Amino acid sequence: MLYLLGRGWTALVTLVVSLASARSVEELRLGFFPNITHGQALYARATGEFEKAIGGKIKWTAFNAGPTAIESLFVNAIDATYVGPGPTVNGYIKSRGEEFVIVAGAANGGAGLVLRSDAGISSEKDFNGKVIATPQLGNTQDIAARTWFGERGYKFREKGGKLSIVPLSNPDQLTMFKKKQIDGAWTVEPWLSRLELEAGGKIFLEEKEIWPEGKYVTTHLVVSRAFLRRNPEVVRKLIAAHVAVTRKLNEDRAETARILNAQLKVETGKALKEETIKRALGRVEFTWDPAAASLYKDAEEAHRIGYIRTEPKLDGIYALNLLNDILKEESLPAIAAK
Repeated sequence: MLYLLGRGWTALVTLVVSLASARSVEELRLGFFPNITHGQALYARATGEFEKAIGGKIKWTAFNAGPTAIESLFVNAIDATYVGPGPTVNGYIKSRGEEFVIVAGAANGGAGLVLRSDAGISSEKDFNGKVIATPQLGNTQDIAARTWFGERGYKFREKGGKLSIVPLSNPDQLTMFKKKQIDGAWTVEPWLSRLELEAGGKIFLEEKEIWPEGKYVTTHLVVSRAFLRRNPEVVRKLIAAHVAVTRKLNEDRAETARILNAQLKVETGKALKEETIKRALGRVEFTWDPAAASLYKDAEEAHRIGYIRTEPKLDGIYALNLLNDILKEESLPAIAAK
C-alpha cells in the first residue's frame, strides 16, 4: 500500500511539474519599469519582439522600483524582470542566492541628482535641512544617494541628522518638485530630464561622474532559478531577443526615441517632449554587458553604509553562459562575470 502510495505521489508530482512547465512555455511573466533605462522592455512591449522570439505570450507587469519587483519574484508572481543592482543584490543575499540569477545587462548610466534652482543649494555643503527624494526605499538610486551623502558626512533625519531622504514614486517626485515640497531627487531617466526640462530643475550630479570611466549598471535582466531550470530554451530565446532588441535600440536613435516615447505614452498616459526624450537617451547606454564590477562595488557600498548588514557574498549571482553562447553565434565578444 505504501509502495503504491509512493508511486502515486511520484506520478502526481511529475504531473504538477509538467503542467507548470507547460504554463511557463506558453506564457512568460516579465517585469519592467516604464523608464528609459528599461528600453529593451519598452521596445519589445511596443513591437511584440519577445512574443515572436519565444513563440508564446508575455504577461507584462510594470513596477515603480526594484524592491517590489524582487518581492514579486520571491512570491512567484513573475518569472523574470528588468531591475537595478541595488534591489538585486539585497534580494540575492536575502534569498541566499536561491531565487534568481542575472542573465544579461540591459542599461548603463542615466541616473543622477537634480535640484530645484531655488532650493538654496550651491555646493556639497548645503544639504542639511533639505529634502531629497528617491524612487523607493532600498532601490538602486536610494542606495546611491545614501552612499554619496554618507561619504560627505551627512546624517539622515531618521537617525537624528538634518538631511531627509524620502521615498516617492517618480510621478510624485515631479508633482512635489513643482510644488516645492522637495528640494531635489536622485532618480533615473526619463525622470531626471523631466525634472530638469519640465520643472526647471538643475542637474547637480550625474552619477557617471563618481564611477571609473563613467560606467555603472542601471538595469539588468534577472530570471527565476526555478523558471530557468524548467525552461532553459525559453530563457535562451528571451536573451537572444534581448540582444537583438539592444542592437536595434543602438542602430537608429531617432527611431528608438519614437518607439519608446509611444510606449511611454501607453504606460504613463503621456508622451515625452522631443527634447526630453532626446536628452534622456543621451544619458543612457543600452547594452547586454552587466558591468559586473559596478554591481560588486554597489554591494560593498551598501554594506559599508549599513544598508546590507552582512558582508555581501555574491558567488553565482551571474549566469551568463546562455548570453555568451548567443554572442559567440553572433561573432560578438564574450562577457565576463567579474
